[in-house]
Amino acid sequence: MSIAVLVVLAVVAAGGLVLTARGERVRPPWGAALLTVLLAAAGVVAWAAEDPADGLLQGVTVAAVLAAVLGGGPVATAVLRAADPAAVGVAGGPQDPSILRGGAWIGVLERAAVAAALLAGSAEALAVVLAVKGLGRFAELRAPAAAERFIVGTLASGLWAAACVGVAVLLRG
Repeated sequence: MSIAVLVVLAVVAAGGLVLTARGERVRPPWGAALLTVLLAAAGVVAWAAEDPADGLLQGVTVAAVLAAVLGGGPVATAVLRAADPAAVGVAGGPQDPSILRGGAWIGVLERAAVAAALLAGSAEALAVVLAVKGLGRFAELRAPAAAERFIVGTLASGLWAAACVGVAVLLRG
């Protein structure tokens, strides 16, 4: 069962990489849903699994971090699309990629840092990661659409990273 968790997390990481390579504008909306379902399945299997060997646990942990880093972009994009007020005729919503340029790369680094902080069990490090991100974008957050994109994207990205690492933590027992 532990090997199944490793395989599913590897598939999530690979799927996230493929979706990320397609670009933010052409990602299918069902891609993030598929990644989420696969991650949930990995969580269920991890919860039911026996104690894994140390080497396998390390592999699952690495796969969880890769899934967090690579799969978070498509998931955050899908959440931003769902939160986009442009669907009801309001321009400049959180989906507009011209708002907060560079957010995709910042999100990759943020998810890696969130995963590392959670695996280390350091709530302080998690707070520092989120504070640094907020301070770095402070000047840009005066615009309501930018603030909304920042909050929605940060929460989606951070929750995805926490869920991926949570699978590895579940397997630890």
